[in-house]
Amino acid sequence: MLQSRNCPAYRREPSHRKSPLLFLFWFEGGPGSGKGTQCAKIVQHFGFAHISTGDLLRDESRSGSETGNMIESIMKEGKMVPAEVTIKLLQKAMQESGNDKLLIDGFPRNEENRAAYEAVIKIEPKLVLFLDCSEEEMERRLLNRNQGRLDDNIETMRKRFKVFKESTLPVIEYYNSKGKVRKIDAGKPAEEVFEDIKTIFTSISQVKHCFCVIL
Repeated sequence: MLQSRNCPAYRREPSHRKSPLLFLFWFEGGPGSGKGTQCAKIVQHFGFAHISTGDLLRDESRSGSETGNMIESIMKEGKMVPAEVTIKLLQKAMQESGNDKLLIDGFPRNEENRAAYEAVIKIEPKLVLFLDCSEEEMERRLLNRNQGRLDDNIETMRKRFKVFKESTLPVIEYYNSKGKVRKIDAGKPAEEVFEDIKTIFTSISQVKHCFCVIL
């Protein structure tokens, strides 16, 4: 049960959802906006299980399976993996997590993803948190990261920025039109960004079942 009806994101809506999850919280931002860093802090401070769809896809791409080979080819091009592929991997990870507070990182990335995701989960987010960061700063961070990832070379990362603008921003705009978006300046140092995030997460700390999504 929700412990407080004063939570800023709390609002019961007529729904046909079958999911037992009571709270859906999305966390969006471009490549290099600090999503991974903030995920780790949220997990540590608020006890969420972190599921990264990017990690799921990269793990599958190294598996040698037919699906993995397809994923690897798509990721090298900086394009988006089909929604049905990601949802299948995501559902399995969610079922195996053993936690009723889930932090989903990296999905949905476009309107097709959003529609498919909501069709499966049967619930819309109550709040969408947008990590707003300049492309110049995101590029600097990605170049400094140097993790040897398929999608961290400069040509591919600029394709990812283009995809984010063309595909993911419309998802943010869709929810902004519904009054659900909160924007955070992600160009600041990570600790300052987290202080802003903590203010929001503290207000939902008493929610037993939480489902958070980070793009």
